[in-house]
Amino acid sequence: MALPFFDSAVSKKRDQMMAVDLGSRTTKAVCLQRCGQGFALCGFALLDAPICEKTLPPELLSEHLKAVTQVLQPKTRYVSLAAGVSDVHVRHADIPRMPLPDMRMVLKLNSKSYLQQDLPGHLFDCHVSMRAQQSKPNDKPKDAAGPQKQRVLVAAARKQFVDDMVQGAKSAGLVADCILPGLIGPVNSFERAMPELFEKEAVALVDVGFKNSSICIVQEGELMLSRVVSIGGDRLTSGLAEALGISYAEAEGIKIGMPTEVQSQLESLLLPLGRELRASIDFFEHQQDRPVTNVFLTGGGSRSEFIVQRLRQELMVECKILNPTANLEMQLPPQQTSEIEQVGPQLAVALGAALAAL
Repeated sequence: MALPFFDSAVSKKRDQMMAVDLGSRTTKAVCLQRCGQGFALCGFALLDAPICEKTLPPELLSEHLKAVTQVLQPKTRYVSLAAGVSDVHVRHADIPRMPLPDMRMVLKLNSKSYLQQDLPGHLFDCHVSMRAQQSKPNDKPKDAAGPQKQRVLVAAARKQFVDDMVQGAKSAGLVADCILPGLIGPVNSFERAMPELFEKEAVALVDVGFKNSSICIVQEGELMLSRVVSIGGDRLTSGLAEALGISYAEAEGIKIGMPTEVQSQLESLLLPLGRELRASIDFFEHQQDRPVTNVFLTGGGSRSEFIVQRLRQELMVECKILNPTANLEMQLPPQQTSEIEQVGPQLAVALGAALAAL
């Protein structure tokens, strides 16, 4: 699933792609190579993200991408950039059947009618669901007024933001081949890692990030619902540090290791996140009359087994950690081979961004 804001990534298939997930605290980068009918992971990198209150300016982004490139040493200049949830709107809309370029123009001229929000100075892209593409004219009368509409996933980002991303990549000696919502990354990774579940089941994908967490519910290969919750690992660590009177760094270590004596504090901090995620699942199940069978977790928060177990209890659905590198061939440097199992869930967004561009 690609929502790249421009066409190069979907019209020119590359042999290799570098992808960068610009996180709030940690930048995750991967290098993916076509390998026969599949793909091979050639390298990954995790770096501290630049400290910046808002979106990275082109100059700072350029310096950061240079640092990423120096560590990753890709054999390509093409890069796919995953944009954060605060920089891209992702919503469903019912839009009359028309070519994609016309959809973008309609949204640009009248976003409020379709997205219930005026978005001046934005770029738009659309992904038409497979069901909408395969559906035939329904049994409405042929003389029904108005054109037939279809369900479309829409992404919108400020033009200035996209231009800054492109310029930052260019100044770093790279070509921004694709810029897409980071929200879509875990969906693409899940499709590649577990294709049978992706095509047949209703599954929730929860990415526990630093500032925010996101939930995407996929039913039979279609993204049916997405939502961002402003609760992430930062709030859990800060709350734990305050409750115990310890430093942030100490709280982070405890959160991951999770001694039993601090479980009650973390449970109270996790409760709001669990309730918000459960509300999204309840909404989907009520609308679709179909249960969510599994929840797969990605992001830095998924490293804590306690967080996984507590969310399983709160959501009342089987929760597992997604391995986004499943069904990828490993062509990693020796020093990274032993690390990939541990860091794999953190790479879900970056891998999804690479898959969207290949």
